Amino acid sequence: MRFSDSFLDEIRNRLPITQVVGEHVVWDKRKSQPGKGDMWACCPFHGEKSPSFHADDRRGRYHCFGCGASGDHFRFLTEKTGMSFPEAVELLAGRAGVPMPERDARAEKRDAERRSLYDVMDMAATYFTEALAHNVGARARGYLMERGVSGAMQQRFRIGFAPDSRNGLKEFLAANGVTLEQMIAAGLLVHGEDIAVPYDRFRNRLMFPITDFRGRVIAFGGRALSADVAAKYLNSPETELFHKRQTLYNGQAARQAGYDGKPIVVVEGYLDVIAAVAAGFEGAVAPLGTALTEDHLTLLWRMTDIPVLCFDGDSAGMRAAERSADIALPMLKPGKSVAICTLPDGLDPDDLIKQRGRQAFEDLIAGARPLADAVWGFETAGGIPEAPEARAALEARLRDRAGRIGDVSVRRHYSQAFDEKLSALFSHQRRPYQGRGRGGNYERRGGQRGTPRTLVSESLRKRLQQSAAAPDIMPREAVIVMSLVNHPELAQSRFEALAEIEFQSLPARQAMAAFLDLVMVQPDLGPNAVHEALIARGFGPVLEKMRMILARQGVWQIEADSAQSDAETGLKHALALHYKSVQLNRELKAAELALGEDLSENAFERLRDIQNQISSVDGTEALIEGFGSLSGRATRSL
Repeated sequence: MRFSDSFLDEIRNRLPITQVVGEHVVWDKRKSQPGKGDMWACCPFHGEKSPSFHADDRRGRYHCFGCGASGDHFRFLTEKTGMSFPEAVELLAGRAGVPMPERDARAEKRDAERRSLYDVMDMAATYFTEALAHNVGARARGYLMERGVSGAMQQRFRIGFAPDSRNGLKEFLAANGVTLEQMIAAGLLVHGEDIAVPYDRFRNRLMFPITDFRGRVIAFGGRALSADVAAKYLNSPETELFHKRQTLYNGQAARQAGYDGKPIVVVEGYLDVIAAVAAGFEGAVAPLGTALTEDHLTLLWRMTDIPVLCFDGDSAGMRAAERSADIALPMLKPGKSVAICTLPDGLDPDDLIKQRGRQAFEDLIAGARPLADAVWGFETAGGIPEAPEARAALEARLRDRAGRIGDVSVRRHYSQAFDEKLSALFSHQRRPYQGRGRGGNYERRGGQRGTPRTLVSESLRKRLQQSAAAPDIMPREAVIVMSLVNHPELAQSRFEALAEIEFQSLPARQAMAAFLDLVMVQPDLGPNAVHEALIARGFGPVLEKMRMILARQGVWQIEADSAQSDAETGLKHALALHYKSVQLNRELKAAELALGEDLSENAFERLRDIQNQISSVDGTEALIEGFGSLSGRATRSL
């Protein structure tokens, strides 16, 4: 029988190759590193006196640099012991605790169909690359030139262009014998019961093929070339081949880079990865249309012990950094962690490399903070507490962070590290005041000026300092948070937008971040489970305060018993007003600066006009005809 790739991969993932090979060789103690699964021995396939045979658990491969023998778990047993491939599979499946599959004709047929989809995706990639080289791709080529993407990088990453046609790719694939069902299964067409004729999913977009760890094309990412398109980036949907939570852009090349001892750096987008690789950072990867997940972290740890997570220096980037830290903490193992670095405000890796050169990005990576230091920074960058109860709260938050770590040894060391930092910090703050002169002119020694420097990047510190001075819960922000908490299914179609939303109040920001962490990891959670999880994380008082604020104002659509359509309508309007308010406040700051430089009547009128618009947005809500009828609460005003 033929074994599926997923079945064989599960055996490889569960069983270190050094364990399989170790039964037939004697490891060299001087060159081997057991803790890293990096082992050397004299080759079992040819006679030698010095060890040139290498087995690596991260890659699941062995290789002899003397005779060239190379392979995986199964190949080693077939070549070393002479057993057949099925015998080797059965033996290793038993050791790995993976049950052998029963022969299933339908499963074998699906596996054959799945293999054929790789051919379909490769044909689609060829179509896109040929379109980029054609006259129709002139604008896309101009964009790549503006972004500094060389011809060599275009070829390496197989960048292409999807023409502005509803049937171009479909007709090309059909002419090459691909059925409509295969195109749909590969995620290349938009289809549905309400769509009479399926059409090309990607149109007028720069195309980035996404490959698996074997280099096979499994999906595409498309960047819009028109400003009026709703989605700037569009990825393939989940298919038999593509699971975005288990895929990293440039993963195959990065795995080799990690094996070669180069740093693994996680950035945000396709062009960031390409710019980093072009600058010599072969280990650059990016998640695909989702925030960092536990699956991503598992993949990264197979490449390197401490990958570097690189985030934008704006508020959205800071929230993403903290969410990633929360995901990593429970998964930490001895020697396995992450480091965090933040870009200068307003720059992404592509911009940084182009404006300041390769060395600037290398320095940024080299200066990445260990996770423990970054967590300390998240909690202290907003200011060092003076009051005893505030100090106790800081201590409790740090203990809670450390308590999330699953590994007992790592948890103990994190707790010890945080205790040492707290002890040093608070004992330093307790230094007495030294008097100077009779008039009571005192100079304080210690205090915040003399406290240890917060171990986090400057941009992160500044952002969190802004959080410390943020206002209390604002009603519109409470509407958004409570709508989502009581109707968590509304978050699924707008996850990325919610992750980047800018709230003024710190409680709303924290509650939103905790909520997004929950629904990202467990998308099927209902409102009761979300409430319980948030209360367990200490957000019970915040949610109750939000509920009371909205109850006093008669805002009912956020409740769990309201109809989903009413809840979504209310959420959409609250979001629209919030985005309008954020934009107006940005314009207000610009107008204030302009007035400071030009005290003209026009500048003053501009400032007053923006102030009036802000008052209008903050003082009124949208009117919606018939709103609430499905919930039995029909009214014209939201």
